[in-house]
Parts: sequence; C-alpha cells; structure tokens
Amino acid sequence: MVPLAKLSWFSRSFATLSVPLRICVVGSGPAGFYTAEKILKAHESAEVDIVDRVPAPFGLVRYGVAPDHPETKIVTNQFLRVLQNGRCSFYGNVNIGTSITLPELRDMYNAVVLAYGAEGDRSLGIPGESLAGVYAAREFVWWYNGHPDCQQLNPDLKRSDTAIVLGQGNVALDVARVLLRPTADLATTDIASHALAALEESAIRKVYLVGRRGPVQAACTAKELREVLGIKNLRICIHQDDLITTPADESEMKNSRIRRRVYELLSKATMAGPLVPGQRELHFIFFRKPDRFLEEENESGHLRAVRLEKTTLKEVTGEVDELAKQVAVGLGDYEDLSCGLVVKSVGYKSLDIDGLPFDAVNGIVPNVGGRVISDKSEDDVQYEKGLYVCGWLKRGPTGIIGTNMYCAEETVGCISDDILKGTLSCSSSLELRKPGREGLLRLLDNRNVRFVTFDAWERIDLEERRLGSLKGKPREKLATWEELLKVACC
Repeated sequence: MVPLAKLSWFSRSFATLSVPLRICVVGSGPAGFYTAEKILKAHESAEVDIVDRVPAPFGLVRYGVAPDHPETKIVTNQFLRVLQNGRCSFYGNVNIGTSITLPELRDMYNAVVLAYGAEGDRSLGIPGESLAGVYAAREFVWWYNGHPDCQQLNPDLKRSDTAIVLGQGNVALDVARVLLRPTADLATTDIASHALAALEESAIRKVYLVGRRGPVQAACTAKELREVLGIKNLRICIHQDDLITTPADESEMKNSRIRRRVYELLSKATMAGPLVPGQRELHFIFFRKPDRFLEEENESGHLRAVRLEKTTLKEVTGEVDELAKQVAVGLGDYEDLSCGLVVKSVGYKSLDIDGLPFDAVNGIVPNVGGRVISDKSEDDVQYEKGLYVCGWLKRGPTGIIGTNMYCAEETVGCISDDILKGTLSCSSSLELRKPGREGLLRLLDNRNVRFVTFDAWERIDLEERRLGSLKGKPREKLATWEELLKVACC
C-alpha cells in the first residue's frame, strides 16, 4: 500500500505520463465516486468511466440514506462535481454480467475498480423466513426510498398494529423511525410516493427492536438513537431488568465512549410517563434471538408471529476485539411475539459476478489494500492484474459514507504503486492501447443497451425536482425502470 504522505509525489509522477490511463469504476455509490475523484486528481490525463446497473447515480446515498436525513445527502454535490469533470463519464443501466461481462471490461480498460457495494442480504437460516410479511431491511429501505427493484414490494402495513425489527443498528433504527414517525413529517422529504401512501394508511402503532445482546452492546450510534427517541408522542418501553450491567459490561463501556453514551440514552428513555391514548410505542427488546417465524393458521404462507429464544451473554477468550468480549448464547427458553410485519436488519451481503474471485463466507472479494487476490499461499500472494476493489465489496458492509473516502484512498494508492512498478502500464502503441470509453460505447451500442449518460441523468433529476415542487418535496423520485428510462431517453 502507498503511504498517504506520498500521494502528492505520486500526483507529480502521474503528470509525466502522456498516454491516457483508462479506468472503469463499477458502481456509482460513495465508494465509486470517491475512487473516481482520487484517480482524476492523481493523474491529470486519466479517463474514468463510472458504470452502474441502475439508471440513476449515487447508490447508497440515493437509495440507502433515510428520506428524513437530507443533510447526509448533501455529499451528492461533491459527486456531481466529479461527473462534471470532462475526463469522467457516467453510464447507467449497464449491468455487469448481462450488458457486458467483467472479462470484457478488463480487456477494454487499463484497470477496473469494483465498487458495487452489497445488494444481497444475510440469511438467518431459520424456519419461516420466506413467509409473506418477512422482509430484509435492504429491500424495505429500497422500497421507501424509491429503488426500481422494490417498487412492487407492497408490504402490508394494515395487517397488524405490531411490527418487529430484528437488529438494533442504525439501519434498524431508520426502519423503526420511518414506521413510527408522523407522516406529515415524512411528506416533505424525498420518500417514495407509494411508500408515503402506505404509511399514511398504516395500522402499525408498536415497533419492537429486538437484539441478541444487551443495551451496552446495541450497535447503533448515539446520534441515530437520540433521533428516534425524540419522535413526537412516542412512548419508549424497556424492561428495567435489561438495564442491569455486569462487570464485563462496565469494562466495555469504559473502553468505548459510544457504548457508554448509547447506554445512558437508553437508561434515561425509560423514565417516560404513563401511556397516552393513541400514543405509538417503541419497544427495545434485549437478550432475545429469533428462533423461527410462525405461520398464520388460517392463511397459509403468511406471518403470524416470531418465536424468540432468551439469551445470556458469555465472555469469550482469546485474541478478540476489545469491544466484542461478550457473545449471546441461547438458554432454551422461548416466547412468541405476534406481529404482521418483520424487517430483518441483520446485515447486507455483496454478490459475486462471473470472472471474479469471491469469498462467499465473508461476502467480499479477497484483496490486500484493494488489490484483488487471484491466488494465495503461505509464502506468496498473486494478484489479478488491473483489477481492484473498494467499499463494502472490499471490506464488508461497515462504516459510514465517509469511511469510503479513506477506503478509496487506499485502493487508488495501490493503483498508483502498480503504475510506478510497471505492473500496470499504458501502452503508447495504438495497436495495444486499451479502447476504454470508445470500446465500451461501441459494445453497448452493438448490444442495443439503453445506457443512461450524465446528460440523461440530468433530465431525470430535473423531472424529479419538478414533480417534487408540486408536492412541497425536494424531489419526487421516479421509482420504476420504465419511468426512469422514458425520461432519460426522451
């Protein structure tokens, strides 16, 4: 890996390269844009093409960030400046595997950086997971954020007054907040219109956030927790016994200010007064893990309840993370919790594509600093020439949007290092020079792929803003493939 202090020296070295460095970045989320930005800054003659399977750019920022967090989405202004660079192009509606293959991309570009994130879901592997009413957090979030893959999800929010969210991380809190927040507050955000309509008619009044461990181990941040606790007319319910800490808990809080703050917020939240008629409820359920989903007796295939197993914490030994000293183990004692909706917020998972080395267990591409590993032995590591990775596909679904900036810096540092070593080169011969953008467009054209350029995205953006202004929203997202492509290609 290239030391960060040497990056300016690399930039000066790249300026001497006269042959264009043609790089393709797969994925237009934060990892992809930070990678493109740093490449363009490091090499003044580099040409970067960003491709994405969705017609609209910005990935996680557009389809993952909660609609009531507009301040987080401001980063798209920075990404827009990248797209406005004359040496950078965007091509949406390009699917790696169907529109074009990874080997074809590698033949066209000096380097390919895979930054397409995590579009799969971790499975709990328990009975009943396929019942109607059980959803992964990713698809539920995509539904309310207007992702074209999930516009037809149609979760039934009228079936019961109770929803269960499995998990207590920030995504779980986002889901709970969207389910419980007054729809009048959401109506002025960029939430998808189909989701807002469903929430306006929702019967859900109680949301249970279920965690395997205790309040000290809750995976959310204090900022996200404070926000959900501050929802108007919301009753917070926590069993007092769950707030009792052990010496191991105290040790964890001593080593982590974040965990201490989250625990303090949860402790203070239990001081709420008596239930007010019509008040919505948020229940934090600790020391429980899902055992199975139970089916409705009179309606085959539909969710009726979740069976939870009580847990206790067991200290682990050996070389482990200081902040993960305790694990949840089942006690063999069960209870059923009735509900009409379950959202599993238990983790995202990256998906592999043909021609790519992939670690299916950890859901990442095996790599060192962003260089993709082709073969590894005790004494030697072989890398895939010209193939790199960044973001969740590189390190797993962890961190915040800004984490991808440092992740991209490391990956671009590896690209820089490989150029200087000569393992990644740009041939001056016209016969050997990579076709890059010209080759990509020719192939997509030959295959009749309706790709979306930056200019076409600007038409989508303009139309969404126009539709949003009619409803007092920042934008009204076009939430189907047909709508997006119709406006893009008009």
